[in-house]
Amino acid sequence: MKNIKYISILSASLFTLFSCSDDKDKDENTNPGTVTNPVENNSANTAYKPAFAGQTRVSGVQTNTAYEAKVITSTLNNPWGVKMLPDGRLLVTEKPGNLRIVSTTGQVSSPITGVPAVNSTNQGGLLGLTLDPEFASNRMIYWVFSQQVTGGNITAVAKGKLSNDEKSLEGVTVIYQTNPANSSTLHYGGRILFDKTGNLIVSTGERSVIETRPLAQSVLTSLGKVVRITKNGQAASGNPTFSTAGALAELYTIGHRNPQGLALHPNTGEIWSSEHGPRGGDEINRLQAGSNYGWPVITYGIEYGEQVIGAGIQQQQGMEQPVYYWDPVVSPSGMTFYTGDRVPEWQNNLFIGALSGKHIVRLAIKDNRVTGEERLLAQENQRFRDVTQGSDGALYAVTDEGRLYKIDKK
Repeated sequence: MKNIKYISILSASLFTLFSCSDDKDKDENTNPGTVTNPVENNSANTAYKPAFAGQTRVSGVQTNTAYEAKVITSTLNNPWGVKMLPDGRLLVTEKPGNLRIVSTTGQVSSPITGVPAVNSTNQGGLLGLTLDPEFASNRMIYWVFSQQVTGGNITAVAKGKLSNDEKSLEGVTVIYQTNPANSSTLHYGGRILFDKTGNLIVSTGERSVIETRPLAQSVLTSLGKVVRITKNGQAASGNPTFSTAGALAELYTIGHRNPQGLALHPNTGEIWSSEHGPRGGDEINRLQAGSNYGWPVITYGIEYGEQVIGAGIQQQQGMEQPVYYWDPVVSPSGMTFYTGDRVPEWQNNLFIGALSGKHIVRLAIKDNRVTGEERLLAQENQRFRDVTQGSDGALYAVTDEGRLYKIDKK
């Protein structure tokens, strides 16, 4: 948040001048905890060099405030997304296709009916969700799912109204579908959120297979992209313009592999994303409208069979560098910025669920650069799929194994 100085000059009339302060101390967390050695000490898959200092294997940082993680329930079926309702309960998607409400005391509702059928094979299913900013009055929910259509599978976005008795979704409509369809059951992306203008931001994967991978660079398709759409699924006004004839109007950024996390920076309102790399090269990106994030032309990873990808380059003019990357991978998924004050070290830090890493990543960030990394809840041995902050200031996280955690000051 930018400080505002008021300078009043009285003459023939009164003028008020707003200016940005150079003092960022109020906006930046200057004490993220005790500095330690980097948290990653395993060998990297490559000898690739980072583009700048601190882009990978930054110094570790340790939270000094006592905090605890409590399991609210362990009976969920492969939960994928979690958001807090206005009354403090949690709305959870389950990958096989169910939507449920969970109380903070661990009561799990029956499945809410009305959710369209999903193809839950491999990485597909009922994926990310978000609440309408006016949910308290309109009860609208938006979610991403893998849909089987003619020609294969796609990433789709739907919306519906939660009934007053909370047993069903009403007026369910599929508002957006990616193209082209493909038989692959991998790399759907699948996160969704509202940006500061009230439009929807949706991440889509490039579907993994060799024939669709290059489409992450094509502005004629919606694979391997982040798109910006209205509540009705149309291209949002103010989207960037790509020079290629026929470019899709909904595109916000291109060149993504499998982006499974989205979060809004609490001060700038900018969109940040997490992205699965191949063998190495997991990324955190700060999304700038109209930018190209490089996949598969540039990457800090290699093929699972250890071959180089493309020309084996990590930088190219016109393509953005990740703010941060991991090698070996942690498999970053859902994420959120912490805006609470119960754990002071965490202020404005980014928390990311790590799947193969089996922990929650905490990244301390200053001036859009990562300054420290911590691994939380590694002792739980869980694949953390999503992290959100509740209205109570606590963090809530779901795991592939079925758990819902509350993480807060002890």
